[in-house]
Amino acid sequence: MPGRYYEEFAVGEAIEHATRRTISEADNQRFCDMTMNQQPLHLDADFAEGTQFGERLVNGLYTMSLAVGASIPETTDGTIVANLSYDAVEHPNPVFHGDTIRARSTVTDKRETSDGERGVVTMHVEAFKIVEDGDDVLVCEFDRTVLSEKRPRDGE
Repeated sequence: MPGRYYEEFAVGEAIEHATRRTISEADNQRFCDMTMNQQPLHLDADFAEGTQFGERLVNGLYTMSLAVGASIPETTDGTIVANLSYDAVEHPNPVFHGDTIRARSTVTDKRETSDGERGVVTMHVEAFKIVEDGDDVLVCEFDRTVLSEKRPRDGE
């Protein structure tokens, strides 16, 4: 199990996630269809051409979902009880079809639950568009709070 138990998170630790994804037009179209989001800025090339962006944008919730998904193997895979919240979501730069996204999580807080059986961990997650010159562009950031299992005690 690659995920971390509560005790394995350290406040201030930055975790670079290995999973990356290049977003296709089909990815964006399917996400919009599944979520019933018919915003023409995501789906209508003619409409989007007339905007300040000049082309269709990838749905911001898809970008956020990719960042969460990319973070799971190194953080909560198999050790999470529940996602508790996503807060302070921002999309400072656009994402377009063909962009490749990577993510980084920084542990900002952790505390045991009142019964001491589990732990609450908050991470600041950042999604970046990979660019050729190596100066990747921040495209989404948010705080993710999870309820995490504690490491099993011997004999459990």
